[in-house]
Amino acid sequence: MNGYGLRKLPIGVQGFQSLRGDGFVYVDKTEYIYRLTQGSRQYFLFRPRRFGKSLLLSTMRAYFEGKKELFKGLQIERLVEGDADAWKPYPVFYFDFNRKDYQRKTAIYEVLGTILSEYEAIYGASEEGCPLEERFQSLIRRAVDRTGRRVVILVDEYDKPLLEVMKDPALEEHNKAVFKGFFSTLKSYDDYIRFVFITGVTKFSKVSIFSDLNQLYDISMVSDYAGICGITGQELPDNFEPEIERLAAQQELPKDECLARLKKKYDGYRFHQTSGGVYNPFSLLNCFANMEFGDYWFETGTPTFLVRRLREIGFDVSSFSDRTLSATGQELSDYRGDNPDPVPLLYQTGYLTIADYEPEFGEYILGFPNEEVKYGFLRSLMPEYAPVTATRSGKDISSIRRCLMRGDTERMRDVFIALFASIPYTTKDVPFEHDFQTVIYLVFTLLGQYVHAEVHSAEGRADCIVETDAYVYLFEFKRDGTAEEALSQIEDRGYTAPYAADSRKLIRVGVSFDSEKRILKDWKTIE
Repeated sequence: MNGYGLRKLPIGVQGFQSLRGDGFVYVDKTEYIYRLTQGSRQYFLFRPRRFGKSLLLSTMRAYFEGKKELFKGLQIERLVEGDADAWKPYPVFYFDFNRKDYQRKTAIYEVLGTILSEYEAIYGASEEGCPLEERFQSLIRRAVDRTGRRVVILVDEYDKPLLEVMKDPALEEHNKAVFKGFFSTLKSYDDYIRFVFITGVTKFSKVSIFSDLNQLYDISMVSDYAGICGITGQELPDNFEPEIERLAAQQELPKDECLARLKKKYDGYRFHQTSGGVYNPFSLLNCFANMEFGDYWFETGTPTFLVRRLREIGFDVSSFSDRTLSATGQELSDYRGDNPDPVPLLYQTGYLTIADYEPEFGEYILGFPNEEVKYGFLRSLMPEYAPVTATRSGKDISSIRRCLMRGDTERMRDVFIALFASIPYTTKDVPFEHDFQTVIYLVFTLLGQYVHAEVHSAEGRADCIVETDAYVYLFEFKRDGTAEEALSQIEDRGYTAPYAADSRKLIRVGVSFDSEKRILKDWKTIE
């Protein structure tokens, strides 16, 4: 408890010893560690950023270093009871790649060299003039000789030196080559190793980096480990009852409605087709600390290289929401930098998750995990297609929302004109029509966060329907046609019929755009 009688929430706390020693709330994941130590010896796990990977490795480190006092009352204390060797310390080598900016060619050498020097000071003999992999091999031998116990190797965020330099293929390949040479030690020194655990946001294809590490057991999409990071639906009420009650009171919500909002906002990550959803721990903890349903995870970093890539390849952004994205398990598990398909990387980095599974085809259906990710990701896409939305010019999503609430179609027309005029030129492989349709989809999907807005494409329904408390808008868009033709289609196909008895004001909006001049050509309304 702090001075205000509130419990200490471990926001940004990645060290297990600090977390336990300073009295922070801890969601007990130690049963997973016990399970891992009883099974295979070398593991790999990818999870999105801010999902608790560093804390997991720190917990493993404390366990293998024999710090029994930190585990008092936790599941693993009960599970190892009677095992005389359970708390005997092992030599642990911890490689943390969060330390550095990797934009320089020498950065990867500097990080590895610094870590090796720290352990050479413990186990004797400085070998700074030798190649990195030889120094690592020598360290492992000396640690085993000195302690009589095999080594434990923990690698945190191995892929940071690769993801940071994706815009520089030569530097990316250089860092991959360094990794491959350095960590090949793990195979040739297998008899010296007790346990290996490697984490990252992504899993780059084994062919490019881990070709010598095919003995790694990838548990990223294994059902038994689906909840190893994050907070499960059962762990939420079991561990955060006081925070849930306080949030419900602060937001003036019944407790069940508060839980429903938490689930809609932060739950939904699935790492196996049979597993339940997992909450984003970083967002959940920040929500409890601030007593607000904010967008915390997305604010910690935007996927610039991803959103830019989507526009460059003319990706159908609407497929994010219509459940048409699919991939096999192999495609989701391995990522290659030269793969033109962005879906595996979007899944591994947490912007997409498993929505369904089709066993007859062995394919996963993918979608956004929750509202925080959905609206955050689409908001980050919008400036890539229509940069004017990033300004405070009054020509943005909020302006359109205000116009919809007021029935101000003239002002709304001006905002749309500015939006479409701001669409930058693309290559001939990505026509203006694609960008136009994408902007339409983004605008109305983002509006759906505030009002009921849907984009339809099937014949018999208007292109877009927006409902507010006072108005119903039926939008129809025409490429190289006229606004009159769009309005006629609304009438001829009976789009207004479902609203004949509706007490709200019905507004029909016909819009045409010129694909050659790249402008919104005409806009007409009928009330």
